[in-house]
Amino acid sequence: MNSILSKNVFLVKEHIGMFKASNNFDIFNPESGSLLMTCREPNLGFFTKMFRFTDYKKMTPFHIIISDLQGKKILSVKRGFTVFRSDVTVFDENDKPLGVFKQKFFSFGGKFEIHDANDRNLCTLQGKWTGWDFKFIKDGKELAHVSKKWAGIGKEFFTSADNYVLEIYNHVPEDAPIRALILASVMCIDMVFKE
Repeated sequence: MNSILSKNVFLVKEHIGMFKASNNFDIFNPESGSLLMTCREPNLGFFTKMFRFTDYKKMTPFHIIISDLQGKKILSVKRGFTVFRSDVTVFDENDKPLGVFKQKFFSFGGKFEIHDANDRNLCTLQGKWTGWDFKFIKDGKELAHVSKKWAGIGKEFFTSADNYVLEIYNHVPEDAPIRALILASVMCIDMVFKE
């Protein structure tokens, strides 16, 4: 696991643009403002690009690559074409599956069950239908939180509606494999629930 995943707080900023088909993000340290990682969707096919400008955008496949500042892949997040629900797979830097996010039907605000590569349930990602507020919960205990609100030093970075913060709580060990899945799931929230 890349040492950058041991951090507890990440600011995710989406690149915005009028005519962009791909989804691109930058991940910062919100306290210092320094860039930590880039998230790019480099290999969009022609038809996927076309459908991204229609009402079918939520159904299109995606393959986002999360890299460090030297361009070395840390994780990738991939989903095929979907109609009713999304199953999203996360891969490590060697394209080995780390886990799967299984979207639940009929959940208000959005819900994923997060499973490891052996299909064991690790935690649940649960959102509120009233806004951008998602919690990672295991056995009634919160592991991490994604929100558009943060009271930390870098709160001045929140200049647009396309910025949000992921906070992984201190009781999650720095070398826990679930950290990679939690970081990757932030891309799923944006691509599946918020597009």
